[in-house]
Amino acid sequence: MNTKLRQAREKAKLTQTEVAEKAGITPMCYQRYEYGVRIPKVTVALKLAKILNVEISELFGDNGDIPKE
Repeated sequence: MNTKLRQAREKAKLTQTEVAEKAGITPMCYQRYEYGVRIPKVTVALKLAKILNVEISELFGDNGDIPKE
């Protein structure tokens, strides 16, 4: 998920800080998602997908990284 998240962010031409602010989370929290240290809860994942203008399945794909609430 972390690589897909970074790619979607770069495609949207946003910084990590900009995405974090739009999602209502701290930049450090967002960085942990992007670096693969943490997996976001469903509510945050939905916000990220909307901010990055992608389907949530594009972020999580078929690798089993489906977040749990």
